[in-house]
Amino acid sequence: MRYFIYFLVILSLSGCGRFFSDQQARPDNLDFPPLEFSFPEVAQQQLDNGMRLYLKEDHELPLVEITLLVEGGSIYDPLEKTGLSQFFAKTLSTGGTENLTPTQLEAELEAMAAILKVSSSSYGYQIDLSLNQQDLKRGITILADLLQRPGFAGERMELVRTQMLERIHRKNDDPGSIAGRLLAGAIYPEHPFGTYPTAEVVAGFTRDDLLALHQRYFKPQNFWLAVSGDIHEKEIVALLEEKLGNWHSTETLVRELPQLPVAPKGQILLADKAIPQTTILMGHPGIKKDNPDVSAVRVANYILGGGGFNSRMMREVRSNRGLAYSVYSYFKVGRQLEGMFIAGSETKSRSTVEVVTLMQQLIQQMRDEPVSIAELELAKKSLINSFVFAFSDTHSVVSRKVRLDFYDYPENYLETYQQKIDAVTVADVQRVARQYLHPDKLQIVLVGDSQLYADSLQALGLPVDHIELEQPR
Repeated sequence: MRYFIYFLVILSLSGCGRFFSDQQARPDNLDFPPLEFSFPEVAQQQLDNGMRLYLKEDHELPLVEITLLVEGGSIYDPLEKTGLSQFFAKTLSTGGTENLTPTQLEAELEAMAAILKVSSSSYGYQIDLSLNQQDLKRGITILADLLQRPGFAGERMELVRTQMLERIHRKNDDPGSIAGRLLAGAIYPEHPFGTYPTAEVVAGFTRDDLLALHQRYFKPQNFWLAVSGDIHEKEIVALLEEKLGNWHSTETLVRELPQLPVAPKGQILLADKAIPQTTILMGHPGIKKDNPDVSAVRVANYILGGGGFNSRMMREVRSNRGLAYSVYSYFKVGRQLEGMFIAGSETKSRSTVEVVTLMQQLIQQMRDEPVSIAELELAKKSLINSFVFAFSDTHSVVSRKVRLDFYDYPENYLETYQQKIDAVTVADVQRVARQYLHPDKLQIVLVGDSQLYADSLQALGLPVDHIELEQPR
């Protein structure tokens, strides 16, 4: 009798399961309301000395996040001093101030459990400070001291120099780094974008170089400050006025961007390295942020190689043929000058030419044939839906707003981003593919054991330049 009851229970449950299964809609048939996103409000004001402040309060945790952007960067480094901005940023963060030795500065930050970082980029310097709300006044005091009176202590300068020299000596250890360096140098010869520091140049950096760079760029009117967390607007403004309000400068930053070189003709750069697979990197000059075709280019690249497993490159090279674990493409959209279009992969040595050929063909196909409606819609939905994940926390909201203004993006860039992506058509994708994808101008870098594929390279129909890699000391 007991087993009979169990049987009836199981029978009834299985019947209910089929009933609910029949009533439940398939996931791909579900309808969702359109994703709505409005950019959060960020308070803004400009101090009397010209510093721009962006602020958003968030009292959930007793923490404060500060990001400062300063105009300048490696784009302005003379070629004979390539790497100076990187040397400057590293020494600024570790070299103390006129009032605090490096050891004292580190001890104070450690006691407050604060994190201070300084970095450089092509167009500026960035200082990040994270600390507890109760230490905000002392943190702002230290930051103001660092900005106005950096120490550039000699022993820390030499430590940074040693670290940079070691990285230079080991620059050929990683095939990806080799490929990136060779590609940038091929696309931007004799230009800051394609030039890298040498041991001789780094050995010649002096404290006077750092002081001159600081004197040129570190002025209140060149500061863009993002603050978020457990703060109040009046409090932070009062602190900034107290610590930095008396710092004034009327000098204007002279912005003389070095002209980009003419795009070279397509070629193959071959760098030999005894490894079992080939690192493939190819590219040519791309676009910059104020190009009206940026949205269409983003959609086109998603379909080509930027959409992961939804992209043609990944589907054809990896999924269909099993020739590579990863293959991708992207446009590095330039902020003030045109960036690069880059496509890359890694494959076993003997399939190098096959993968390069496939990637070339897929790029050419984007120019020759319209994409499908299904590809277009998937690309647009993915780009639109992923947009909101760029604002995962309060500080990402504030810092993103600062960056957009710092790099002079259109005022309504964020508000119109999704609409512009959604407006892209099949015709737009093919038009921008023809205009901004240039298979004949691809600089193709191959890092690996070329003995296994060098004889097959002639099938690509491009001149081959053998690059001799320096041996580590």
